[in-house]
Amino acid sequence: MLHLICGKIASGKSTLAHRLGAEPKTVLISEDEWLSQLFPGEIASLQDYVRCTARLRGLMGIHVEHLLRTGISVVLDFPANTLDSRQWMRNIFESAGSAHCLHYLDVADEECKRRLRRRNDDGSHRFTTSEAEFDAISRYFIVPSSEEDFNVLKE
Repeated sequence: MLHLICGKIASGKSTLAHRLGAEPKTVLISEDEWLSQLFPGEIASLQDYVRCTARLRGLMGIHVEHLLRTGISVVLDFPANTLDSRQWMRNIFESAGSAHCLHYLDVADEECKRRLRRRNDDGSHRFTTSEAEFDAISRYFIVPSSEEDFNVLKE
């Protein structure tokens, strides 16, 4: 099973990913952890993120596919927030012949911003994000639609 997670910044994606990743025979792969280790200090803008995550996804897709083929479930803690990102994820589970579940976290912007302020203040996240950055990034967010034909579980 490939678990995909869709939700705005600070909607609870990583919290859900950790819960799902605690299941037997399940591997959690966190974009934030990989990016912070592979590109320390290199992500200061949305353009930097796009560049770095494209490089990571180029490698990670085939790795996740191999894990799925062995019968291991994978929780992909990468945001499934755009049509392009979901298509990349679809290619993985279809190539592996694996089942999937798209977990959709429908959390209001004000609640996300409240959580974002809290995590920025307490330093509990690898990256800090301003409310202006939240707004800029959220403009790209696309709610999953039935036309995309994913197995969606609204959380």
